[in-house]
Amino acid sequence: MVIGVLALQGDVREHVRALDDAGATARPVRRLAEIESADGLVIPGGESTTLWKLATAFDLLDPVRKLIADGMPAFGSCAGLIMLADRLRDGVAGQQTFGGIDMTARRNAFGRQVDSFERDVFLRLDGDRTDGTAGAEGVGTEEVTPFHAVFIRAPWVEQAGEEVTVLGEDNGRIIAVRQGPLLATAFHPELTPDRRIHELFVKMVKGTS
Repeated sequence: MVIGVLALQGDVREHVRALDDAGATARPVRRLAEIESADGLVIPGGESTTLWKLATAFDLLDPVRKLIADGMPAFGSCAGLIMLADRLRDGVAGQQTFGGIDMTARRNAFGRQVDSFERDVFLRLDGDRTDGTAGAEGVGTEEVTPFHAVFIRAPWVEQAGEEVTVLGEDNGRIIAVRQGPLLATAFHPELTPDRRIHELFVKMVKGTS
């Protein structure tokens, strides 16, 4: 199983390392043939307008959009979340995305670069609940280790469709979602040693291959 990390701009090396740690074979990809040969695709954090412009310049925007629409598993962090959103708020004029997740993402929602921050959040991963307990709904009181999240000029999900599963919130703002084979976080899990999100994505890719 090979997972490609879109190597146009952003935290490519960090995602490759995290995926390798999570048990996948990861490699940077920037040509369509390389992307098509991968079993899943990671869209790294960086700058969403730059990703959009480079994807357009490399003739990747429409082909990758089709691959995702046809079922290719994809995970986007920060700017990658924006690139997987069907709708944008505060985008630049004409900005387009790969789409795939029925959500509205707001760019720079938590503020500019100077407003970047880190804090622990609770996520619903592998049955964990966002309130810090584990197990089925209403069952279990076991403490779950929080996820230390790094937010850098981060977006949030302003609206999520009915088919979107919310995996985590921060002060009422949606910061992690999943829809079918697509996963997105407003923060940068690749910048921490915690590999649970990358491990989840690897499981998602294995489940579709």
